Amino acid sequence: MKQAEIFTSDLSAGILTENEDGFFFRYHEEYLQNEKAEPISLTLPLQEMPFKSDRLFPFFDGLIPEGWLLDIAETNWKISSRDRMSLLLACCRNCIGTVSVIPIENDNEEE
Repeated sequence: MKQAEIFTSDLSAGILTENEDGFFFRYHEEYLQNEKAEPISLTLPLQEMPFKSDRLFPFFDGLIPEGWLLDIAETNWKISSRDRMSLLLACCRNCIGTVSVIPIENDNEEE
C-alpha cells in the first residue's frame, strides 16, 4: 500500500491511497469543516465519501513531470513510467500551484 498526505495552501486536505483495490482519495473531516476549504480539483469536489478509481486520478497524474524531467526521475529513482503513484510520491512534494504530495511511510509495506 502506498499513501500520501495531500496539502493545499499549507492545509492538510486528505489522504491519497493506492492498494490492491485501486486508488482512493478522501478529504479529512477537519478539512471539510474548515471555512477556507476548497476542492483540490474540480474533478474532486468537497465531499465526505471517498473517491475511488482503478487508475490514478487524472488530477494527480497531471502533477507528474513529463519529457526529460520524467526521464531523469525514472533513471535516478529507478521508477517505471507505469508506476504512476511512485512517480507522484517521488516528484510532487513541491508542485507548481497550491497542491503538495507528501509520502506517508508505511512500516509494514511489502516490497
